[in-house]
Amino acid sequence: MDQKTAKLQELIRELAAEFFSRESNRQSLITVTGVEIADRGGRAKILMTVIPESQEEAAIGFAHRQLTDFKHYFMERARIQRIPFFEVFLDRGEKNRQRLDEIAKKL
Repeated sequence: MDQKTAKLQELIRELAAEFFSRESNRQSLITVTGVEIADRGGRAKILMTVIPESQEEAAIGFAHRQLTDFKHYFMERARIQRIPFFEVFLDRGEKNRQRLDEIAKKL
């Protein structure tokens, strides 16, 4: 990964974390854990974890509904020409890592 892509990932992660923290209804804790860039910056997957797990579907649905507002928020704060197409997903990798940690503690 080049430095430009890494900077873009970090910028999106920071702004997404600020936006979703501010806009959420506090029924759950939404944490932006990472961003994956594709198509030379044309697409960005925002990866999230949600606590409690019972609120995951509601939180991801909320995030999907807020993507247009997030895009405007991003455009106001980021000084880049090409705004990516944003998508949100649960961070399954982080969930798997946490599960492995739980199993390791039991052993």
